[in-house]
This record gives sequence, C-alpha cells and structure tokens, in this order.
Amino acid sequence: MAQGRRDWTRETLTEGVRNGDTRALARAISLVENSDPLAYELVRELYPETGRAYAVGITGPPGVGKSSLISGLVRHIRKQERMVGVVSVDPSSPFTQGALLGDRIRLADHFLDPGVFIRSMGTRGHLGGLAEATLQALLLLDASGKDIVFLETVGAGQSEVEVIAIADTVVLVLMPGSGDSVQALKAGIMEIPDVIAINKMDHPAAKTMLNEVRSILSLDKERAWKPPILLTEAVKDEGVAELWAKIEAHRAHLNEDGLLDERRRKNLAGEVFAVASARAKIQLERAVEGDPELRRLLDEVQSRKLDPLTAVQEIMEKVFKLGDGDRPNTR
Repeated sequence: MAQGRRDWTRETLTEGVRNGDTRALARAISLVENSDPLAYELVRELYPETGRAYAVGITGPPGVGKSSLISGLVRHIRKQERMVGVVSVDPSSPFTQGALLGDRIRLADHFLDPGVFIRSMGTRGHLGGLAEATLQALLLLDASGKDIVFLETVGAGQSEVEVIAIADTVVLVLMPGSGDSVQALKAGIMEIPDVIAINKMDHPAAKTMLNEVRSILSLDKERAWKPPILLTEAVKDEGVAELWAKIEAHRAHLNEDGLLDERRRKNLAGEVFAVASARAKIQLERAVEGDPELRRLLDEVQSRKLDPLTAVQEIMEKVFKLGDGDRPNTR
C-alpha cells in the first residue's frame, strides 16, 4: 500500500531509502531541504552505509548546456545498468524553488526510469546553507544504492564552489563565447576542474576556445593529473561517451595510491567546517540581535568609539565563551 504523506516514520523512511524507494527518497530530501530534525536522524543512521556512490560535479555558466550534457551522460551510464542520482542546484534565483523549467524538460527523458532519481534544489534559506542541504541529499542518494550522483550547479560563485566541493570529479562546462569563465580560470578564481567540456562544438570559435583553455592549464606544472579538454555537442549526443571515459579515467587516477580517500577526507572536513561556520554565523547574528549590550558594541564601532577587532573579541567572549587565550594568532 502506498505510504500516505503523514505516515512516514524514521524507521519506514530509513528502510525505504535503503531499498531505493523513490517516494521515501523524495520525502527524505524534502526533510533535508526544510532542515527538519528528522532529516538529521535519518542521515546519522544511514551515514555508515555511504561512501559507495561516485559524485560528479558539473558546473559552468548558465546556458552552456549542462543539463543536456547530464541527460546524455545519464543515458550512457544507464546502458551499463548503473543506478544514477541527479541533484540540480540553482543558488542564483530567490524565486524558483529548484532548477529552471528548461532543465527539467531536458532531463524529462529520465523521469520515468526507476533507475534514475532527479531532484532540483533552490536556496530556500537553508539553515546551514545550500552546501549542507546538498551534502545531505548526496548522502541519502548514496545510501539508497545510487552508483553515480551528478551535482549540477550554475556559475562559479561562493555557493557553487561550496556545493561542488563535495564532488569526487569536477567537470567544468564552457561554450564558445563564455569568456567570463575563461577569465576566471585565467585569474585563478575558479578552482582548476578535473575535466573540461567545451559544449556546442559546431560553433566556429570552439577550437579557438579549446586552445585558449589549454594554454591556461599548461601554466599549472605542479598537478599530477592534467585536466583533459573535450569538445561536445550535447543535443546531438556527440562527445558524451568520450566525456564519460575521461571522468572514469580521472576516477581511476584517484583510485591509484589512495587519492580518492584523501580527496574525500579533505572534502568532508571542508564541509564540516563550512557548515559549522554557517551555523556559528547564524548563532552570532541571533545573539547580537537579542542582546542590547552586543548591539551597543556594533553602535560603538559605527561611531568610531570602538575598533572592529575589539568588538569581535568581546562578542566572541560573550557568545562562545572564548577568552583572551583563545584569540587566534594572526601574526
């Protein structure tokens, strides 16, 4: 019998996620998005069973064809009978509760496939930030038996970098004409991705862009893995199998000498600190809001009677009970 909306318990949800039940998974991710305490219990219980799914981050500016490319990759992977999850993150819009309609249409081919689970997530004011919600969604998909999970984000701002930081392999999708992203690569603002796809290969400037990106990457002599650059045409399914082969090659590279475990350890530690920082910031803001004495400190900073770092120290002492001996050494 179908589970009614209010019938889910921690036990039935945990069991449902474990068995890959689509409705249980959808409900569990909704709890994650709403920062429901039950979500934390679920993830805590299922966490020991995670670490099996391979997470592939797909990022790049809007309109380069990321969703079409993911759709092609999903089609390719499903031929190998592997289970796939897709989390499409749209941090840019305060109005959409998830990815834009176009993305959903492009991935619609897979909605009826029981071996594919697709979820789009918007900002929606997640308590610990979008990175926290994405990490928990990834862990739930992992626990549900998905072999590959795609994390799709728009752009390369702070939110996107945090979201993509939990991926095992990061793919940057560009298209001829998306000069801002090339500039970001050149300036070192964007973390060097593991694989680069230049989509819309029929464009007359595609090869020029490939050469430009190649020359930027050649400056990084330290890296053991040289990020491959591919030309793709997602709508025509051209270059998709080759792109997947490069993602698999990067995975094989990471598996050598235990690099995958090392990367995951670093990524998870980064997530723990990112979420802790977001929580601490919220706690600080609430504490200052509700305490006239702390608000007075901010007023004194504003009127130049108190310097900012002294105010920080006093706030930290009051809110987190950190004394002078806990002051970080900034020298």
